[in-house]
Amino acid sequence: MPIKRYKPITPSQRFRTGADYSEITTARPEKSLLRPNKHSGGRNNKGRRTAVNTAGGNKTMYRVIDFKRDKEGVPGKVATIEYDPNRTARIALIHYRDGEKRYILWPVGLKVGDTVVSGAGADIRPGNALPLRAIPVGTLIHNVELVPGKGGQMIRTAGGAAQLMGKGGEGHHASKYATLRLASGETRLVLLDCRATIGQVGNLEHENVKHGKAGKKRWLGVYMHNRGVVMSPRDHPHGGGEAKSPVGRKKGPVSATGVPALGYRTRRNKNTQKFIVRRRDKK
Repeated sequence: MPIKRYKPITPSQRFRTGADYSEITTARPEKSLLRPNKHSGGRNNKGRRTAVNTAGGNKTMYRVIDFKRDKEGVPGKVATIEYDPNRTARIALIHYRDGEKRYILWPVGLKVGDTVVSGAGADIRPGNALPLRAIPVGTLIHNVELVPGKGGQMIRTAGGAAQLMGKGGEGHHASKYATLRLASGETRLVLLDCRATIGQVGNLEHENVKHGKAGKKRWLGVYMHNRGVVMSPRDHPHGGGEAKSPVGRKKGPVSATGVPALGYRTRRNKNTQKFIVRRRDKK
């Protein structure tokens, strides 16, 4: 996907870049797979603003994505490749032989007219979904399950991929796990019975897109952000002082609720800590 540049007729257009959508084959989504997508505006069920940087945004409909890929043994044909306003990745509409239609994440190399299938006996081709025990070591995968049958939870963003480094290991429990190396550098264990999809998620150039103006962020539902140092002390720990004042805290900058902003670990899921073999911050 090449990056499109804009003619600099305004200051904001000078540095703005965007996707050219050359891989998109249709602008009309499948109506049977659309659902209402209500925007909260950053408010909770009491109407109080709890997400301070969320508001506005274009009206969108949610596309129902098949993350489980549990339609085993039934081949499906790629009908269209579409834009999804709710995620960075593109999606592909699959027409299965039995008449059912489903959306899947579009991987690199999958074209209109190609066939995809799920199951342990599927070929190692982009778009096919298999259990990790049936995937060769060294294969790039995405949409990986953490719990068998729950559906893919990891590696679903544009350009995302993990590499299958090994299967099994020493010890009784280690023999049930596969070792994955994530793009962040983290290495973790996942059960061999979990399903994953072959290939790398498409829209690789998404990380090179520059919004160029605040209005583009507003279209995406991101509200303006105020600095803490310009607030009062009652609204932010950085607030207060005469004229322009620095943060002035011995313990360093913090968020509005007091959470340290630099180098502070916020991970609290002890139940899955044992599955991380190598953290991403360990060189």
